[in-house]
Amino acid sequence: MAGIRDSLDRDGYERLSRALSEVATGLCTGELRVSGRPGGTFHFRNGLVVAVESPGAPGPDVLLLRSGRVSGAQWAELMREPGAGRWPENGLVSHGYAGSVQLRVVSMMAMQDAVFAVLAGRVEGCEALGEGHPLAPVPYGEAPARLLQEATRKLAALAALPRAVLPDGARLVPAPATDDELRWLPPSQRELLSHADGRRTGRDIAFRTGRSVFTVTVELSRMLQEGHLAFPSGHTPVTTGVPLAGLLPRVPDTSTRPAACRTPHIPPQVLSALASAVAKSPEATSRNLDTPTSVPDTTPIPAVVPDPAASRNLPRRRPGASGITETLGPSRNGTSWKGFFRLRSRIRPSETGV
Repeated sequence: MAGIRDSLDRDGYERLSRALSEVATGLCTGELRVSGRPGGTFHFRNGLVVAVESPGAPGPDVLLLRSGRVSGAQWAELMREPGAGRWPENGLVSHGYAGSVQLRVVSMMAMQDAVFAVLAGRVEGCEALGEGHPLAPVPYGEAPARLLQEATRKLAALAALPRAVLPDGARLVPAPATDDELRWLPPSQRELLSHADGRRTGRDIAFRTGRSVFTVTVELSRMLQEGHLAFPSGHTPVTTGVPLAGLLPRVPDTSTRPAACRTPHIPPQVLSALASAVAKSPEATSRNLDTPTSVPDTTPIPAVVPDPAASRNLPRRRPGASGITETLGPSRNGTSWKGFFRLRSRIRPSETGV
């Protein structure tokens, strides 16, 4: 969609990219607060990102609770334990509610989704602050450039959809459909239909379902294209900006390459004339190329058109030339291992007694 690619917050992207690069180069430890819509906070440790929090994406606690991985009663019980803090990781692992690897994956998913939400919105400013207290930092940080590249890739994939919407750019309603059509939808899409009431955006639905904002936004865009969702009556669809143009490397145009780098175009008439010349003088193809000459031959080699009838007179491979067709023994000439296995596959089990 042209509107998505054209309405681009290039200044905000450059501002965020420059600020992240400075923090990574200086090996800083602290937080970078991004103001805008929705904005967010990047937490750094020695120049690596250990957590990203944004009001535009659900955090790891929301992903655990709203998705049903951990019930509300279990979470409340953990929060009452001494020393639980805001993120009761030790309690989740000790009670068997979640594994340590699973919690790391959830924290990484929340961090990447928060970067996507920040980049999909508007970036107005970046301010470096002192060391903060992230909710669920990952044990090993991630390079800021890699996180930014991953978020840009997601935005490019979203912009490639025929009817793409942004997390806070559309409030959709279910389109009229029969019970048979709804029955064939996957459970994930039926869940989105139950939450799409014309008042919730994709970001709101992501918080209610405990799924990432990127996944929900892509599902909503596909359902809008397939006709399962629609805009409310009287609503004019607005294509909000996805930071895509100018961020990804363009595919080089081969038409602007120098003439020496292009593949020469040979007209069909020249090819047919060369083939006729070869057919009239077959001795030209029997030239001994291994014999050195004092004068280099600069005559272009014409394209030889293969004759289907000549392929039947080609010499056959001698039995035993490869390991597959190695003969069984000198006394059994003509018998190969390949023929042995073919013969064995034709023998029925009833005949062999196996």
